Amino acid sequence: MNIAKVIVDVPAAQTDHTFSYRIPEDWTELIVPGIRVVVPFGPRKIQGIVVETVTDENESLSAKLKDIEEPLDLTPVFTPELLQLAAWLSEETLCFQVAALQAMLPAAMKAKYQKKIVYNRDVVPHELQELFKNRKEASWERALELDMVPLLQKKAKTNELDIVYEVKEKNKKKKVKMIRCKASQDQLEELIGALPPQASKQKELLQFFIKKTESIPFQDLNKTYGFSSSTVRSLIEKEILEEQSVEVYRDPYEHKTFKRTEPLPLTNEQQAAIAPILSAVEENRFESFLLYGVTGSGKTEVYLQTIQEVLKLGKEAIVLVPEISLTPQIVARFKGRFGEQVAVLHSGLSIGEKYDEWRKIHRKEVKVAVGARSAIFAPFDNLGVIIIDEEHESSYKQEENPRYHARDVAKKRGEYHHCPIILGSATPSLESFARAQKGVYTLLQLTKRMNNRDLPSVEIVDMRNELRDGNRSMFSKKLVELLQDRLEKREQTVLFLNKRGYSSFVMCRDCGYVIQCPHCDLSMTYHRASSEMKCHYCGYHSHVPAVCPECSSKHIRYFGSGTQKIEEELGRLFPEAKVIRMDVDTTGRKGAHEKLLSAFERGEADILLGTQMIAKGLDFPNITLVGVLSADTMLHLPDFRASEKTFQLLTQVSGRAGRHDKPGEVIIQTYTPEHYSILLSGKQDYPEFYQREMVARKQFQYPPFYYLALIHISHEDVLKTAKIAENIAHYLQKHLSSSTIILGPVASPIARINNRYRYQCLIKYKREPELMHHLKTIVQQFQDGTRKNGVYVSVDVQPYVLM
Repeated sequence: MNIAKVIVDVPAAQTDHTFSYRIPEDWTELIVPGIRVVVPFGPRKIQGIVVETVTDENESLSAKLKDIEEPLDLTPVFTPELLQLAAWLSEETLCFQVAALQAMLPAAMKAKYQKKIVYNRDVVPHELQELFKNRKEASWERALELDMVPLLQKKAKTNELDIVYEVKEKNKKKKVKMIRCKASQDQLEELIGALPPQASKQKELLQFFIKKTESIPFQDLNKTYGFSSSTVRSLIEKEILEEQSVEVYRDPYEHKTFKRTEPLPLTNEQQAAIAPILSAVEENRFESFLLYGVTGSGKTEVYLQTIQEVLKLGKEAIVLVPEISLTPQIVARFKGRFGEQVAVLHSGLSIGEKYDEWRKIHRKEVKVAVGARSAIFAPFDNLGVIIIDEEHESSYKQEENPRYHARDVAKKRGEYHHCPIILGSATPSLESFARAQKGVYTLLQLTKRMNNRDLPSVEIVDMRNELRDGNRSMFSKKLVELLQDRLEKREQTVLFLNKRGYSSFVMCRDCGYVIQCPHCDLSMTYHRASSEMKCHYCGYHSHVPAVCPECSSKHIRYFGSGTQKIEEELGRLFPEAKVIRMDVDTTGRKGAHEKLLSAFERGEADILLGTQMIAKGLDFPNITLVGVLSADTMLHLPDFRASEKTFQLLTQVSGRAGRHDKPGEVIIQTYTPEHYSILLSGKQDYPEFYQREMVARKQFQYPPFYYLALIHISHEDVLKTAKIAENIAHYLQKHLSSSTIILGPVASPIARINNRYRYQCLIKYKREPELMHHLKTIVQQFQDGTRKNGVYVSVDVQPYVLM
């Protein structure tokens, strides 16, 4: 008797293991590990994922098992490696196995879907006629009724047919109407002769099909060749022509042509960096490389030429880039070099587009996946290299279950496939650079910009002096002077501010009352375009009060400055300047990001003003000035990585200037010019910053000297939250070694969000073999992901956000 071990789609501690189901005889060959199935679970039928199949000799035991209801796939959606990876992820991040598996699938396969079988060849064979009835698609329910699943599986193995998932809420399958001629060429000659003289357009269309034997899109017949719908319909009614609906991939880049690029000659430094990588590729050897190169030093070319060698060996590549730098420029570089071999996965695509890109990978139609964090799970089974660009980016860490870091998943996959991984950055994370210093990673360096161009000159402006001199504007005198100069020279400027909205908060000048969100312990942000106050944490919004709710004063003022306010100020200072603003508010619509950047590249604007999303990935020849309006925004956050993030961001944004023939200048405006992270980012002196920051990390017992785990507790009752947090801290103190440091419980830096009070415990440890076991006990006690008695407890191992 064949039995399937199934993980069911019920995220709960009691169901976080496999359940055994009997495989019906007809489906013995079809039900294999990695396939999704429908199984009876209590009174309902739910989705499950087969992780193992076994043969059981004990007939009496297997007789008690329930049968699998039906398979949901014809071929496995998870490779054996991804099944192993999900089990590892579940252990490492303390999440349910089903959550780890679901994280690997595109959204279209998680939603409610309807399944269809699509035939890929021209003529449907007679054994499938009853199912397809002269059409190219049929419903899955009909295939089950006719008991045809085993036959369909055989056909799927030869790519004769496919199973397709449609999201029910919207019709997600893209179809094109194709017109095909049913008659042979000899018959066409006869038919043309038999048509009456007035049917001249029909004759023309039949003449056209004598030359064109293949199917042609209906739209082309109409728009390109000028045949009317009525002419086509008449011949379809006469059964001379046939209309078919053919499913096509949604290609987010179908209207773009990518200029083919050839490999560039490598500099001596690039050759020295690529040589050990290529030797690891050729020897099928897992090795972690840290490619540390200043901005503009040509790291991307090293990636491209490595991938080229990997493809020559018939292997595949995954390239991760941070979501905010997945700009059209980055996509163009990979598509320009590898064309149709590239699938792109990122949040700007629709659910359908993502699903189609994933299917190209799954069906082995592409060899390279370029994408944000989740692309690390691309279902390749012969990887030759994994590249993580800007490896220091915090967006590689997922903040909800499963709380994985893409770098750790990449290492695991690299070990499995015996292939190298490359971590690239101009400002590596301290953890990675420390590993490179210890020899855990192999350090490769690019110290010069391409063509030996100079790094931009950087000037740090002390805004305290500006205030003393009576300048209350957001622009220092020096920056205004340089902006004017660039406008006269018709060169472009990037202005960077790490905020969005119009102003940071609204305060009463008389009594000092700051307008707070009623559901969170946070001030609300004023958005001028919609004339409202918004909470960026829970989404609450309200009108701006005309008078102070506390003292009824009319002296309400706006403090701080957001991108909208700066745009207005620029309009006042430089009325002739064209400004493009890029922040979450202006790039919310699909394609807006690309539209704005393309306009800037074409020179339709003089100034690009934006938040973090413009800090990296841009490479425009005419940018000669970068202005950082407030370098201190992140520096004073309650986060031990605040200095590191400030240094990284300032270095990255400075690197946008002077990347081509024209020299670049950078102005960094700050109220703390003496802070080493600001001083050293001006010189792009990473080694010195690393030394200074490591001293602080060692002194305060933070990574890379200690590992961290953060336990987060929330509830609507503040006393209950504090009590549970104390119980958890007491349990940990009792069970963990004396060398482990437990901080807390304390209220989180943001003590209330969405009417829920938040407490946390931070664990710092070097070696704690039993830690994961105890953390798992805590998680199971409170069922992470569900609220037991309204209490929500989550554990983040190696957290990136402590707020």
